[in-house]
Amino acid sequence: MNNTIFIGLDVHKDSIAVAIARAGCGDAESLGTISNDSLAVTKLIRRFEKKGAVLVFCYEAGPCGYGIYRQITALGHKCMVVAPSLVPHKPGDRVKTDRRDARKLARHLRNGDLTPVWVPDEEHEAMRDLVRGRESAKQDLHRNRQRLGKFLLRLGLKNPEGVRNWSAKHFVWVKSLKLDNSASQMVLSEHIHAIEECKDRVKRFEREIEELSSTNPHQATMAALQGLKGVALVTAATIVAELGDLTRFNKPQQLMSYAGLVPSESSSGNTTKRGPVTKCGNSHLRRVIVEAAWHYRHRPSVGVNLEKRQEMLSEEVKQISWNAQHRLNLKYRKMITKGKISQKAIVAVARELLGFIWSIGQIAEEGRVLAEDI
Repeated sequence: MNNTIFIGLDVHKDSIAVAIARAGCGDAESLGTISNDSLAVTKLIRRFEKKGAVLVFCYEAGPCGYGIYRQITALGHKCMVVAPSLVPHKPGDRVKTDRRDARKLARHLRNGDLTPVWVPDEEHEAMRDLVRGRESAKQDLHRNRQRLGKFLLRLGLKNPEGVRNWSAKHFVWVKSLKLDNSASQMVLSEHIHAIEECKDRVKRFEREIEELSSTNPHQATMAALQGLKGVALVTAATIVAELGDLTRFNKPQQLMSYAGLVPSESSSGNTTKRGPVTKCGNSHLRRVIVEAAWHYRHRPSVGVNLEKRQEMLSEEVKQISWNAQHRLNLKYRKMITKGKISQKAIVAVARELLGFIWSIGQIAEEGRVLAEDI
């Protein structure tokens, strides 16, 4: 369309650099900088609306979130939030400024060279923030445990015989320690308090996740995913929060690529060389999938917890879960037999596990999750 204006926005906390590229030919043109607030963005949009052109906006995904996207789309215009790592770059271009970045976005938007990211609605984004907050709390808990462990090691204090690190007995032993030095005792008490506070934070996050999961639009998908071995409530909630509707992926390979679990490749002519997984996708999703994949080291079985999670699920979902156990355990054992280290084998298992997750997502969309629906 000849009356289309492509607008690139380089968004920062306090400012937005603006550039436009008109349909047809001509280089992108910088329009300067505006403040990053809703009033300034609205004025910018009204300015172009007076020209009667079709407006298409884009900006890179980043810490400023999706507020600008929602404001622009609410005013009836198209907007694309693009993946920063997939924006084309010239290898020899060593000058980077906000205005040049905005011009580059406008130019690539006009040429169709940009890759959009999926934008969740506000309710879904809140769920995503919740599961990521729980993840951060778990990381803080791990760090505080590490600090306390190193502190005890410096003092020459070792676990009692037969007591595992951070088991219930271990923490009781740690809390019972009495040190001779008052300063060291104070440090120990602060470490213990920090660990207990982190554990309480994790529990609060998990209670909220459980409550929100019961009212989430993708509740059926989360219930079905929990029919898989290694996928309990938090993992299922994380998968749904990071992916949204699984049917937006036309085939499982797209989901595997989105998680960054496909092998990298450098091929030329008759030479084909594949390397480690790309790790270019969603790191939060990749982490929980790899964690779940470790459960498939063990031979297929339906334990008490898995049986409870599968009580209300349809036979179709249960069969997918059982097939996943057989296939993934066999894959793990074959790779170990060939001499692969366990970490590489688990990554391969995680990639195939996403295929079963994709299948369950399609079933959930069709409403064939619960036994009573069949």
